[in-house]
Amino acid sequence: MCDILKSNLFTPLNFLITVLAVILIVAGQSPINMLFFIAMVLNACIGIWQEAHARRILNRLKILNAPKVKIKRGSQKLTVDAKDILSGDIVELAAGEQVPADGIVVVSDELEVDESLLTGESDSIVKHKGDKVLSGAVVVAGGGKMRAERVGDDAYAAKLSEEAKKYHEASSELVMATNKILKFITIALIAIVPLTIWGQLKVPGIDWQSAVTRAVAAIIGMIPEGLVLLTSLSFMLSAVRLAKKNILVQQLAAVETLARVDTILLDKTGTLTDGKIKFQRLIKLAGNENIEDILATMNWAGRSSTERAIKSGLKNTKKIQSVATVPFSSQRKWSAMLTKNGCYYFGAPEILLNSKKNAKTLKLAEKEAARGGRVLALCKADGLAGRELPRELKPLALVMLAENIRPEAKKTLEYFRAQGVDIKIISGDSVETVAAVAKAVGLPARALDAGELNGKSERQMRRLIDSHNIIGRIQPEQKRLVVDTLKSRGQTVAMVGDGVNDIMAIKDADLGIAMRSGAAATRQAAEVVLMDNNFADLPMILAEGRRVVANIERVASLFLIKNVYSLVLVMATSIFGAPYPLLPAQMTVISSLTIGIPAFILSLPPNDQKYRPGFLKRVLTFSIPTGIITAIVMSLCYYFGHAAGFNSTESGTLVACVAMFMGLVDITIVSRPMKWWKALLIIALAAAFCAFLLIPPLAKLFRFALI
Repeated sequence: MCDILKSNLFTPLNFLITVLAVILIVAGQSPINMLFFIAMVLNACIGIWQEAHARRILNRLKILNAPKVKIKRGSQKLTVDAKDILSGDIVELAAGEQVPADGIVVVSDELEVDESLLTGESDSIVKHKGDKVLSGAVVVAGGGKMRAERVGDDAYAAKLSEEAKKYHEASSELVMATNKILKFITIALIAIVPLTIWGQLKVPGIDWQSAVTRAVAAIIGMIPEGLVLLTSLSFMLSAVRLAKKNILVQQLAAVETLARVDTILLDKTGTLTDGKIKFQRLIKLAGNENIEDILATMNWAGRSSTERAIKSGLKNTKKIQSVATVPFSSQRKWSAMLTKNGCYYFGAPEILLNSKKNAKTLKLAEKEAARGGRVLALCKADGLAGRELPRELKPLALVMLAENIRPEAKKTLEYFRAQGVDIKIISGDSVETVAAVAKAVGLPARALDAGELNGKSERQMRRLIDSHNIIGRIQPEQKRLVVDTLKSRGQTVAMVGDGVNDIMAIKDADLGIAMRSGAAATRQAAEVVLMDNNFADLPMILAEGRRVVANIERVASLFLIKNVYSLVLVMATSIFGAPYPLLPAQMTVISSLTIGIPAFILSLPPNDQKYRPGFLKRVLTFSIPTGIITAIVMSLCYYFGHAAGFNSTESGTLVACVAMFMGLVDITIVSRPMKWWKALLIIALAAAFCAFLLIPPLAKLFRFALI
């Protein structure tokens, strides 16, 4: 917490503002001249809250959920915390539990694990004795025991968790541009502050208290503290708006980042799809058997998403008696069930239908798969041949399945394509599976197996990544590689995912977006979380980002105009030995009515202007000449007022009126196209300034004098 306070409180500009406030106190000035200190305090509070909130979320990051595990250590059977497992311990694994360490299976009782959060592959995997298991995987069926090898911080999930905990600040052109302005002004003030104080002290006829007060007014006019505050407030209000629509923004600057994104990387499982498989239809090929009952019985346990989809898709079925079974294996790609009527085999068509006799049926299965579905075959044989397939298999039926694609996915992708945003789908699933989903959501598939990236030079990898929009069989490290490769070319990358395998890519991307239904670690590492798992929320975030960028660009010029004319006035008064025409309290009124209030209001309405790079250049191009012209007009008015015999208060009031008028002109320019409420705003601001001039208590308090 100390470093957060230090970074937000102990800045050069905050130090300068505090010193100026103390100087006014020493000079015995009214507290009304120290209103500028409020903006600094508000901005520091927002910054502290924002960074503390982000750090707190990341510090809660924890991938492993299992707080207690049963182990055998030597001859002792113990129940310990997952963090207390030692290398060599024998760990019991049961359905529904998360694997707490990396290790080797020593006992498998039809042990089946889901590694989708780690690898991105949607199918659960049967683990046999001697197979490796990774921490973070979930046991979905069966049970077994494993010998722990890598534990604690050395485990796979722990390494991902530790990397994800590193604080990552969302990139923001607005923040970077503002910081550049602040850096330049800070350097300039090192030379200007002594010049300003010296110039005011040598003005004849005024005491040191008045000289110091006017010097403070000049210096405050050159500090754009309001721009920093407005940017922070705009981000915060946007975060509140999105929160009301079930979009959690965990870093405020992320609201703006998506407006700049030109490439979106999407994980398939859990993003384009909801991670579930649905039953589509059944094609019966031959036989008089009750195929529905056979299929339902073979998938009765519902141990995987595939089994659950088939069982729920077949209605009014009953379980039949079996003599023996062979469980499904991802290596064999089939399961078997022996009954009194024969033996039935269920699995991948390319495995079960690979004989010439079944070529026609295999071609039909391939045709169905080409439509974007997933096809499984049911066949029959005379008997069970153990773990081997019999030579002759008779096709009985084809089962059509499909991943449950989010209904909003196609429309959302069409929107981004229309906006010129490049879309790439990267997944741990097979290239064919990912390509099928891409086609289903209307995305032309140019597919690549991630294995082809291995051993390639940086130039070759760039060419492959550019020319393909589908990358399958990708590992977490390769996802990160894709992100870094795209960023190295100057692209602004958003990564959307839900699994632990997405964490590193999400952390490296310019903007990380996670689904609430995904892994807790991924949600907490992302800058934005879609709380209702609605992929269609992404255009809404884009619109909000564009609104913030376009509106802040609209009003940023107002802040810098004041800085420019304040700088020019300081130089003019120092050269000619004249008092700075305005007091700190008067600067506060002018700044509030021509900058603070209108800037805040103009930053709120919708604005669908597309992002354009070069924010800082455009703002400076308008504000610098406008500020110089304003300073010249103010200087001439002060000179002619003084020549006409006005005292310093009357001349200052005249200059304040000119500054207010020029400010209203600037507001009119940046408000285009003009609407009724904008015109009403300008009238209200002018009326408010008249109140400061015409109401005696206010005029006296702020040292205004009518001529």
